[in-house]
Amino acid sequence: MAPTRWQRSAAASRRYVERFDRLERDGVDLHGEARLIDAVLPRGADVLDAGCGTGRVGAELARRGHRVTAVDLDPVLVAQARAHSNLVVHQADLATLDLGTDFDAVAMAGNVMVFLEPGTERRVVANVARHLRPDGVFVAGFATDRDYRVEQFHDDLRAAGFTVETTLSTWDLRPWHDGADWAVTIARLHGPLAIGSKNE
Repeated sequence: MAPTRWQRSAAASRRYVERFDRLERDGVDLHGEARLIDAVLPRGADVLDAGCGTGRVGAELARRGHRVTAVDLDPVLVAQARAHSNLVVHQADLATLDLGTDFDAVAMAGNVMVFLEPGTERRVVANVARHLRPDGVFVAGFATDRDYRVEQFHDDLRAAGFTVETTLSTWDLRPWHDGADWAVTIARLHGPLAIGSKNE
């Protein structure tokens, strides 16, 4: 299997950990993603934090009363995520992940979609659908200046049985506009292909 875009940079994970440690020390608000995701969840939801990084978003969702399972491929980030006692953490590839259970929601913050192995994006979205309950919600955000575009993501969502409910330009609910440098998409699983695939 080819390396993901993330794995092509050997120092990426260490820099990522150091960056968020520095932001936290500086008092920067690091919970905007979790606040938005929490707002679309039922209370006490089962959440998959897909591409969890250090576990920052998942740990905050757990603190807010949700049951969170976190997954990342990077061993350095998985070790960081496992320091959060309120998370169940797995090291796995999102394209082949099979947890044998499903969730009310999948959260995918922090540019996960644009760091995947090129060409696996549609497979990952379909795998997200297989891990969701009917009417489950998928919330993902990523930068718009990468190879993988928002339009491609929405096509992949529809192919997996999702309905795109809204797209925003920030995690703090600013409306989408042409030229936005960030996209946050909220999609809901309605399609028979995605739902039926759980039992195939």
